[in-house]
Amino acid sequence: MTEKIPAWINGKLQPVDKLEVHKKGFQHKAISVLVLNKNQEILLQKRSMNKYHTPGLWTNTCCSHPKWNENSKVCANRRLFEELGISKLNLEFKEVIKYRANVGNNLVENEVVDIFTTIISDKKNLKININPLEVMEIKWLNIKKTLEEINTFPQLFTPWFVIYLTQYADRILFK
Repeated sequence: MTEKIPAWINGKLQPVDKLEVHKKGFQHKAISVLVLNKNQEILLQKRSMNKYHTPGLWTNTCCSHPKWNENSKVCANRRLFEELGISKLNLEFKEVIKYRANVGNNLVENEVVDIFTTIISDKKNLKININPLEVMEIKWLNIKKTLEEINTFPQLFTPWFVIYLTQYADRILFK
């Protein structure tokens, strides 16, 4: 059985196969999580080469699509655990961002994204257990340095992460 995610078809939210959503560019629900620390660093992940789009690119801490009828915050916590083994964070909803981006292989992300953030006090106390099917690598990077790298080498990052940091950083990271 293929995974069904919430997508708008003819103005109505419906469960649609995830790959079909990306092939046809249907607008759909998504979540993104940004884990920050008090030193103004963000936890980035490099997407696994197993991903069917944007493999090997750096992105925000976690991103995904809620299952049909799944609450966005529940999805955010579930995917943090499934991708990085991270649990029990106090995620704060920031805002909804809509964007459309070509993600290669004739696939399109046309997302309505619930953005969640959290600020942890000490990154050394954050237990991380990378799922290699989802994530190749992680790193903590200063937010300003991340913005500099995105401006210099945008091709190393997922399109949505570039959009988040170049268009919304003040609202989602510093608010």
